[in-house]
Amino acid sequence: MLQQSHLIEQTDDDWRTPEQALLTDNSIEILRFAADAVTTGLAVALVTLVDIRGGGARALGAQMAVREDGLYCGFVSGGCVEAAAAYEAMEVINSGNDRRIVYGKGSPWFDIVLPCGGSIMLSIHKLRSARPLLAVLAALERRRPAGLRYNPQLQTLQCIVPDGETGWSGECFDVCYRPCTRVVIYGRSVEAEVTAKLAQAVGYDVCTSNSTALRTASAFIDSDTAVILLYHDLNRELPFLQAALSATPFYIGALGSRRTHLERVQKLADLGWHGRDIERIKAPIGIFPKARDAHSLALSVLADVAAARLSSIDKEKIS
Repeated sequence: MLQQSHLIEQTDDDWRTPEQALLTDNSIEILRFAADAVTTGLAVALVTLVDIRGGGARALGAQMAVREDGLYCGFVSGGCVEAAAAYEAMEVINSGNDRRIVYGKGSPWFDIVLPCGGSIMLSIHKLRSARPLLAVLAALERRRPAGLRYNPQLQTLQCIVPDGETGWSGECFDVCYRPCTRVVIYGRSVEAEVTAKLAQAVGYDVCTSNSTALRTASAFIDSDTAVILLYHDLNRELPFLQAALSATPFYIGALGSRRTHLERVQKLADLGWHGRDIERIKAPIGIFPKARDAHSLALSVLADVAAARLSSIDKEKIS
């Protein structure tokens, strides 16, 4: 939550100086910041990264939300242009006219240099309503993909069900949002406890075997979910592993040595699982072998999950 004392301490001369309110690049937090401001009567501009030439610190569609009082959140670069972009957003709020601005190579702002040596184009839109943002947030809360379609000619923003990826679609620019990555962790062990704590710190939606019973597992596992099995007993693991194989998570990882995994594979084959299903299991789990302590294992596992998440998104783009 914003601290109101922050505004009170500012003088009439500097109260409109852009200042970062929240240190975040999380889309949900940025949209919520903007929607809350509009709902309470504050004017807000949404800044979107719509073009990248050369290298870029952020992905296409990265966003900032800027309030009329200068408080903002989000990133469209590595921190090089955010304050300047917030100032431009405040100008858009005052004028009521959307605009685009280029930073880096080819920009009139020669004093703002991007370390990557390329250039980025930002589109700045003054929000007329919180409805499109609230619709996106509601869809994400239901774990459904959602998008925002911006038409610069009409200066309009609407919520859409995305059928493509983030980028230009004719004269409009679409930003596609995915539900928060969910991590379902099975196992009553120190490894499971530490992995759950680290996953929460990363910002994942974490469900553990304490909150996710076998009978309700299918309700928690969707295509934006990673399933992590940290049992030291194959027989205890097996029902949860089969529940994961019956669903569509983007990642399934299981604890154990290569010898343990061979036993796992044989048990699944005896139960009638096909090889293509069994091949979905990452075992031994993690990105580096022989993680012998709980904290190293947690780092290894969650790095593997993050890599698999990016890979699954890239595959969807290709398909």
